[in-house]
Formats: sequence, structure tokens, C-alpha cells
Amino acid sequence: MENTHPVLPVVAGVVIEKDNKYLLVQEKKKSAYGLWNFPSGRVNTGETLEETAVREAKEEVSYQVKLIKKIYVDPGSVDRLVKHIFVAKIIGGKLEFPKDEILDVRWFSFEEIKKMKDDLRGDWIVESIKRL
Repeated sequence: MENTHPVLPVVAGVVIEKDNKYLLVQEKKKSAYGLWNFPSGRVNTGETLEETAVREAKEEVSYQVKLIKKIYVDPGSVDRLVKHIFVAKIIGGKLEFPKDEILDVRWFSFEEIKKMKDDLRGDWIVESIKRL
């Protein structure tokens, strides 16, 4: 019998904090154009959640990071991605971003982020920071 259950894509991302500010990227892809998110992306076949989180930080903001701990899991649903969010510490690199994928990258205070509700990719952003 054929499996007809939907396969949920899994995403891993990082919260990077420095000087009481958090790094967010502004999405360029059509489905989330202009929305702010953590550096994150889909897990590739054969890749761990941790490897994905580290890779996405490197690809989206050019930082080498060390993961500290997992702070948030959104189990997803039929129409929502499964998300795993880690706290990460910058261990190298210089802030740069691919202009073909990302509109902008900025550091925001938690107070600023809470006021950006309609401009965030999802409520997991505020919830993840609250758990730090």
C-alpha cells in the first residue's frame, strides 16, 4: 500500500545574540518576501539538524558559529514546517549576505523584535528569544 501521508520539510536555524541584539535576515523568496527571520533553512538529506543550523548561518550571514543548545521546536502541521532553533555563538567570519537570497540583515533588540509582529516570519522568533 502506498504511503499517502504528507512529508513535512524540516528546518533548522540559529539565534545569534551580540550586545543584547539579535541577528535577523529579511527574506527575499516569494513566499516570505520582506519578512524577518533567523538564519535558517531546510535540512538536506543525510544532514543533521545541527549541521543544517551551522551551514545556514555560514550561507546566510557568513558567520562560523558554535551551537550552544536547542531552545525551540515547532512540531509543524500539515501546512507548516517543522522548526528546530538553536542558540549559536559567533566563532569566526564577517557579516555578509547573499543578495540573491536575502534583502537585508540587521541586529535588533528584543523590544524592537516584539514590535515587529507583522513583519516576522512567525511567532517562533519571539518565543525562541524568550527562552534564552
